[in-house]
Amino acid sequence: QVHLVESGGGLVQAGGSLRVSCAASGVTFSRYAMAWFRQAPGKEREFVATITWNGIMTYYADSVKGRFTISRDGAKNTVYLQMSSLKPEDTAVYYCAALRSDYYSVRQNDYEYWGQGTQVTVSS
Repeated sequence: QVHLVESGGGLVQAGGSLRVSCAASGVTFSRYAMAWFRQAPGKEREFVATITWNGIMTYYADSVKGRFTISRDGAKNTVYLQMSSLKPEDTAVYYCAALRSDYYSVRQNDYEYWGQGTQVTVSS
């Protein structure tokens, strides 16, 4: 059974940094593209960042480009999202997702597996 478990969320001041993690089990991690999505209160879930199975290619939403970095560690079956220069509008529940593919996708409907989410709150 596939499990994606996010961790590392919390409360941070605007301008600060935070790293969230997503540990995968029950999948051959190296065959999956991974992504982060987020959902703010009262808003639809939106794409944040994605990375190919081999970590070579990444893609970011314009709203986080230059501030967030997605990475993965195959030995730990874990994908990370390093967030810096955080803004109050980054406040959301952050979800990781897995897609068995040679490439990545920004469409959430393409993703097969999802974590339960971790709350990130940025205070002004």
